[in-house]
Amino acid sequence: MEAFHDPIRHLKYLRESLSQDNEPIGFFISAGCPLAVEMPSESYPLIPDVKGLSLAINEQLSTNTQYSSLLNELEKAEKNKENVEDILSFIRSLRMVSKGGTVRGFTEETLGELEKLICTAIVKKLDVQLSGQETPYHRLCNWIRSIDRKAAIEIFTTNYDMLMEQALEDLGVPYFDGFVGARRSFFDLRAIEDNLIPVHWSRLWKIHGSINWYQEKVDEENIVYRSSEIKTDASHLIYPSHLKYEESRKMPYLALIDQLNRFIRKKSSFLILSGYSFNDGHLNDTIMNALKANPTAMVLGLMYDTYKDKDGNNRYPEAYRLAKKQHNLNIWTFDRAIIGTNSGTWVKSHNQDDDEVDLQQFYHSTTTDDGPQCLVKLGDFSECTRFLQKIIGSPKGGPNA
Repeated sequence: MEAFHDPIRHLKYLRESLSQDNEPIGFFISAGCPLAVEMPSESYPLIPDVKGLSLAINEQLSTNTQYSSLLNELEKAEKNKENVEDILSFIRSLRMVSKGGTVRGFTEETLGELEKLICTAIVKKLDVQLSGQETPYHRLCNWIRSIDRKAAIEIFTTNYDMLMEQALEDLGVPYFDGFVGARRSFFDLRAIEDNLIPVHWSRLWKIHGSINWYQEKVDEENIVYRSSEIKTDASHLIYPSHLKYEESRKMPYLALIDQLNRFIRKKSSFLILSGYSFNDGHLNDTIMNALKANPTAMVLGLMYDTYKDKDGNNRYPEAYRLAKKQHNLNIWTFDRAIIGTNSGTWVKSHNQDDDEVDLQQFYHSTTTDDGPQCLVKLGDFSECTRFLQKIIGSPKGGPNA
């Protein structure tokens, strides 16, 4: 008989875990989250996914002969030209061996110019604003500020847009992102490693860099700065490639990866992953090694859509593989979950409970060719943040009091 998981039981557990004020709670926001921001159909999405971003850049640079030649070489190397991470990784790999000559017909200078063109195009696509204060990002920030916490909320993100910063500032949520200063903010490693930060400040760790981070050479040393504005002619520090941790061995990537490792190793830490597809091997290693070292930690991956795709293939094979061998990594898809290494469908128990009323909107009953089916859609970032909003509840005396 196939295993199953009761959605009410696990939604209650999630609600209780997120209601704690003295345990380490974190969110990991990744590429799928901006797709949850509601937009008019002609403007959707606010920020495209990796494939959409890559296609837009390819179209924008289609008249550049050097870029076209680069894509041809990329295909010869059996890389995906519809993945900007592959494109940037390929350029950076070639630059490492192009000093004093050419490689695949490109000089180091040409490769540098192509990289800057791509990063500039990325910045233009990602330099956007949230409209209003009813977005999933705002709901997350509203939940953050709803409780006076003994342990600060930590937000990790691989996204290099500034949507999280906007939402935090719109709602007046104080936060620390590793940089200090006003004119040309610099990275303060000591404040991070020694935790010299007020507890009421949330933490925002942008692991892959940001569109408002820049690298400048000062006295023959490369220094990373953060600006309050987006500059068009600067050396943007964004690392959407597998070389990101090799190139930035000094700072700040390594320090922020260490912070993720430290967070998961805290006693009873709870980290929720949203919009992350487990395609980054270095991040996966960091998460898994920390979980193995700390059995009291829990990482919950909320995955968008069903367990299998329309062709019957596993949608997130690496996530499933890791969760089936690590008890404190749980994976929830819309129709199935891996909890405590056990894979099973969502099946609602017949037991009724007074608390069930508050949770009814977060599981969905439907009928398929195989019969009745229960869906839990917290893998949609919008649905997840509505769940957080429900935890806050209504003011005393309100309609739901």
